[in-house]
Amino acid sequence: MAEQPQGWRVVVIAVVLPIAQPLVEAVRAMGHDVVGWVTARRPSAKDQPPPPWGETTDKSAPQGLNLLMARDKDDLAGLLRGLEPDAVLCFGFPWKIPQEALDVPRYGIVNQHPAPLPRYRGPIPMSWALREGDDEFFITWHRMDADLDTGPILAQRRYPVGDLQSPDTFYPAFGPVIGEALAEALERLTGGHEGTPQGEGGSYESFFTEDEVWLDLSRPAAEVHRLAWAWRYGMSPTSVRGALLELDGKPVRVLATSLTEVEGARRLECGDAPLWIVETEELSEEAASSTSAPAASTH
Repeated sequence: MAEQPQGWRVVVIAVVLPIAQPLVEAVRAMGHDVVGWVTARRPSAKDQPPPPWGETTDKSAPQGLNLLMARDKDDLAGLLRGLEPDAVLCFGFPWKIPQEALDVPRYGIVNQHPAPLPRYRGPIPMSWALREGDDEFFITWHRMDADLDTGPILAQRRYPVGDLQSPDTFYPAFGPVIGEALAEALERLTGGHEGTPQGEGGSYESFFTEDEVWLDLSRPAAEVHRLAWAWRYGMSPTSVRGALLELDGKPVRVLATSLTEVEGARRLECGDAPLWIVETEELSEEAASSTSAPAASTH
């Protein structure tokens, strides 16, 4: 077994703070110097100012590294050159990284994709796993190449879906599995391993469509249940996201459902069985005005 690399200059590329923070901590715990975090404005946050990361009023973000916000993907190569990384770790980034940027780090760019590649290539793989009723999540670290989620695999782990829970409680439990796979991926990198080519076939699954924003209670209960939870683990390229339902004449976003009775939950009848609405949130005035329930809705 090859020895773990020591003292690499590592750059993290990510747009979501709850993803970037534990990744930075994990890499530092392995003995590496995280010299920069490259982020980008997310499409859903175009009109929002960046949070005050690094200021004395905000201790939530990783400290002691360069925070760089790229204007567009063509800036990535230049930003990375300035940081002189040995390796770059990408985890949840909305842009396809150009080959010029891929060529900058000595050991390349390694991407984390929470799916059993080559299955579920695309932006929201965990949502698709939930929607399809899979009983396992996967984590894959793979070398990045010029296409999306197609590079050779360096490490892969599985994790049981189990009882569905909010991302805030699930991700901390999932984190050690991600770190374990990352340690293996870095070990293979330093040993000169090119990675295992992905198998034939596979699938690319994009964002959910506008037709899937509203829950359709005429569908089977299990299908509605899976879609509601899938939205909880996904995102939308626009400001409109589900899972929406009209209750008591008002649109709400459904955050949790159950196929079995839950005390205090609201029972609704689906096409073949009941579904319990466990948790919802009110829509903001802006979100409510940008959505409309299907004309035939009986919610």
